Amino acid sequence: MTCNADGDSNKPTLINKRTILLSVQLTLTILILFGAALAPVESSAQSILNNSNGPPLPNPSTSSPFGPSPTVFPPPPLSPELSAAQRSASTNITCTLTPSLIEYEGTPQQTEGPYFVDGMPNRSDIRSDPSDGSVQQGIPLHLIIHVYGLNENGSCSPLRGAKVDIWHANSQGIYSAVNDQGTIGKEFLRGYQLTDNNGTTRFTTIYPGWYQGRAIHIHDKVRTFNGSEKTIEWTSQLYFDNSINEQVHKQPPYNKHGPPYMTNEQDGIYAGPSTDGLIQSNTGKHLMLNLTKGEGQSYVGIFNIVLNTTQGKD
Repeated sequence: MTCNADGDSNKPTLINKRTILLSVQLTLTILILFGAALAPVESSAQSILNNSNGPPLPNPSTSSPFGPSPTVFPPPPLSPELSAAQRSASTNITCTLTPSLIEYEGTPQQTEGPYFVDGMPNRSDIRSDPSDGSVQQGIPLHLIIHVYGLNENGSCSPLRGAKVDIWHANSQGIYSAVNDQGTIGKEFLRGYQLTDNNGTTRFTTIYPGWYQGRAIHIHDKVRTFNGSEKTIEWTSQLYFDNSINEQVHKQPPYNKHGPPYMTNEQDGIYAGPSTDGLIQSNTGKHLMLNLTKGEGQSYVGIFNIVLNTTQGKD
């Protein structure tokens, strides 16, 4: 009886031990499972802490298989609002030149850019600098600009006595009269002419060089005055054939500066809208010089400008 009594009295003790053991095993299992669930959270939290100043960094091993993104060229800079004289100078009408009956389209405007300087010398040959007599070296360019005015009947006729300014960079991409280029006081490759009875001006200059961010170009501006009052102001840029740009820059002194920085089509100003709002894209296609070979290494460039001269007429 004692043995039975003793055996019966040990049963609760054995049950309690088994219960404790099961509880411990269950607790360990829960902790293991909970720890596994926490691991990704801790990893993410550590990643955030390591990059607290921005979004998680990309994994280099998962970079794009297509290589770097293509170059994105900037759009044209915002132009200030055009004055009344500037707005009224533009037309998108095609006019007929009398008496030749040749048709010309209205010419779009483009940004003046940062380097226009008024009051430059009245001269045809703009290669020299009046301050020291030095002459810019480069392939000669004979530039002929015809300026025509649109009449109310849809014809156009030569615009006489208009002031035509041109300015552009030298063979190394440098402008005169620019402070940050160290050319203040210089006036090379700048000047103006008044149109003759045929509406024509003629300049002798050099083929322009390139500078970073732009295709090769020449700036031009046409103005008319009634006394001191400006009645017309038209501003734009002229462009050259890409293949000729490449050929020119293989020759001295241009080859010191290297090949052209970009083609016309890569230039945001060439490819963008006109500042007068008449053309929405590829304005430069309407501003290409008609370029032919001249004597020796020289070129002859011809361009026709058609302006609206009907404003203010009753």
